[in-house]
Amino acid sequence: MDHPSHRRAARAPEHAGTVAAGRGAPLARMRPSPIVSPTMPSSASKSSSRAERENTIDEIYEKVYVAILEHRLHPGTKLGEERLADIFGVSRARVREVLARLAHEQIVELYPQRGAYVARPTIEQARDVFEARRLIEPAVLRRLIDTLTPEKVARLRQHQELESDARRRDDKRAVIRLSGEFHTLAAELAGNSALARSMRELCMLTCLTIFLYDAPTATSCRHDEHRLIVDAVAKRDVAKAEKLMLEHLDHIEGSLKLDQQSGEVDLEAIFRS
Repeated sequence: MDHPSHRRAARAPEHAGTVAAGRGAPLARMRPSPIVSPTMPSSASKSSSRAERENTIDEIYEKVYVAILEHRLHPGTKLGEERLADIFGVSRARVREVLARLAHEQIVELYPQRGAYVARPTIEQARDVFEARRLIEPAVLRRLIDTLTPEKVARLRQHQELESDARRRDDKRAVIRLSGEFHTLAAELAGNSALARSMRELCMLTCLTIFLYDAPTATSCRHDEHRLIVDAVAKRDVAKAEKLMLEHLDHIEGSLKLDQQSGEVDLEAIFRS
């Protein structure tokens, strides 16, 4: 009769093989039908959960982004985590991820103990944005023309028609959003993801600047300028396209009140006058 300890020893290799398999051992050593604990999600369910989380974050991010772009959320507006979590039906942790992403793109400003606020670009930051755009957008147009296809021209003309339609309907929010999206679309069609990402951020900062420094939409983005740029691109006229773009940026910046003072109060002048 076998001693109990002998029976335990006989079963030990099977147990050891099972543990090893769980750590990445060859398939031959694994059981054909492993039992998955109900408390341990499978890799497929983990992937599904991760994708759902990322989609939710992207959706919330896009809604906040568009609300800012359309001037429905003003510069300086507080974005309370608890309130946004309630509105979107998600956890505060998920909202925090969205706000961190927006802050990374300088669209939102985060303050310790105070929370998140829609960014308020300073006059110096506004000038920096236009300087950056003057460097980047001609490069965008050169690359776009180098890689131009009839489909890309059609996309640009379709977008320009959407802008014209929004102007005819006097839909100011759509005009603001579409005007900014024209520049990001050109960068996306150019096929350089880094340029496209930079343009998206710069266009949003421009939008906030326009709101802060009193540029009327009709003046800051003239109705025919995008059409003229598209015409030059369609003709593969690099020099003309660049010239028109730089003039376009000059018109936008020129419509802003960037020559005003910083807003700091001279206390001595006030109390000794």
